[in-house]
Amino acid sequence: MAELATGFDCRVCGRHHDALPLSFSVRAPAAALLIPADELDRRVVLSPEQCVIDGRSFFLRGRVVVPIAGLDEPFIWGVWAEIGPKDFLRTQSFWKVKGRERTPPYRGWLNTDLPLFGSTIHLEVRVRTQEVGRRPHFEVMSPEHPLGREQSAGITLERVQQIAERLLHSPPPSAI
Repeated sequence: MAELATGFDCRVCGRHHDALPLSFSVRAPAAALLIPADELDRRVVLSPEQCVIDGRSFFLRGRVVVPIAGLDEPFIWGVWAEIGPKDFLRTQSFWKVKGRERTPPYRGWLNTDLPLFGSTIHLEVRVRTQEVGRRPHFEVMSPEHPLGREQSAGITLERVQQIAERLLHSPPPSAI
């Protein structure tokens, strides 16, 4: 997890945290969390980068990159997007191929709940493949959506601190 070593004085707990996280991520798509525990092994195939549910719903782990004013390093939301079966097969075929980042982007729909932004489930994204070993970038397609606005305009360190305070001191969604 990327972080700033300068830390911050937390307005929620009143203590100094030694590092300010510059990323938060989830381990599985929201759709997988809806599967009853006794059915998971039969219905869900989950790796750190991909997920298939019932052999017909396909998910890819990626990053929503948000610039931070005054820093070279961005804030990263590690999230999941549902993609179509053809795009999933294409992604599989280029998974370890050098130069894969030159493949055309494709559509996806976020499958991660980020409560700080209202509804993010099914928010349309453009999936941009990155070089081998790097997760794809998800570009939010709605410039009106709060997450799309932040991704487009960037955020301040103050906003990063607000995000950290909320996520570090709230009961997190089960996937974060």
